[in-house]
Amino acid sequence: MTIAALIVAAGRGTRAGGDLPKQWQPLLGRRVIDWTLAAFDAAEGIDRIVVVLHPDDMDRIKSSDMIQTVAGGTTRAQSVQHGLALLKDTGTSHVLIHDAARCCITADHIAEIVGALSDADAVAPALRVTDALWRCEDGHVTGTQDRAGLFRAQTPQAFKFDAILAAHGQADPAAADDVEVARAAGMTVRIIEGRETNLKITVPDDFVRAENILRGPMDVRTGTGFDVHRFGDGDHVMLCGVAVPHSRGLQGHSDADVGLHTLTDAIYGALAEGDIGRHFPPSDPQWKGAPSDVFLRHAVQLAAEKGYRIGNVDITLVCEHPKIGPHAAAMQTTLSRIMDLAADRISVKATTSERLGFTGREEGIAAQAVATLIKP
Repeated sequence: MTIAALIVAAGRGTRAGGDLPKQWQPLLGRRVIDWTLAAFDAAEGIDRIVVVLHPDDMDRIKSSDMIQTVAGGTTRAQSVQHGLALLKDTGTSHVLIHDAARCCITADHIAEIVGALSDADAVAPALRVTDALWRCEDGHVTGTQDRAGLFRAQTPQAFKFDAILAAHGQADPAAADDVEVARAAGMTVRIIEGRETNLKITVPDDFVRAENILRGPMDVRTGTGFDVHRFGDGDHVMLCGVAVPHSRGLQGHSDADVGLHTLTDAIYGALAEGDIGRHFPPSDPQWKGAPSDVFLRHAVQLAAEKGYRIGNVDITLVCEHPKIGPHAAAMQTTLSRIMDLAADRISVKATTSERLGFTGREEGIAAQAVATLIKP
């Protein structure tokens, strides 16, 4: 089979709102039609794409080896006919006719429809009507409609090329879609299962729905961190980027900020990127005495590069002394600056170990942290 996709994009789509027809409006960094074209370009079995455009829009899509453009007519049926005429004598055996505004179509769904053409003259995706149906007049319910055997039509609708070309040659200009044209010409159309995600942008709220579908499922990750540093000589300790006066300091290869180390490891953990030692080996002398915000900034940047934003972090410092409470707000502010994260998404708290263990004997400070990362 030699299969073409015919994308109908000549309409004005005024119900969708905006200053441009809906197919040209932005959607997650692309135009609506760009999402549609990308799906067909990626779909297995599609050999060429014809885009039917309004005469005023001919410069909005660039032709290529894969994509050709043609001006449409005053009705959808005429636009389809213009696209079919361009494909005539090209050796095309089958054609998929699709509305550009159904931009959430996926390559695998297209391939499924193409596969169904192997033993059918015409195939169209549809969803069974499951809601109750009412008849109404003047805004009031006047009766119900039996929904048995009713389906919601979708595109792409796929046909043997010669058959749908001939059918459009005698088509009713007011036909709702190409299935109606095909059936009027005596063709049998097989229904295959549609997808709820294959929505057609029609009204302004549909842009939000399309964004949610195209983003895909949200990826939420959680990582934990734990670290310990012993006390040594000094007159302050670095905790969460704040110099806290104390009779002793913390020992470590860097500035020994146990809070920042723990939080950094929590972010690395959520990314499955190991720990600080993997990224900043203690055997490397360049990190001796280094400020620990360098490590935390790296972890935050790595998360961003992988497409994640930090949802919130929660850190607990475990020690008898120094007292953390008087410095918690400053730590929260400092972490907010280092991570470029709103302060109300950062929790800094402390506890003692009730004089038990090494922290109870005031031999050092422990910390644990949790970080939540979100990829929209």
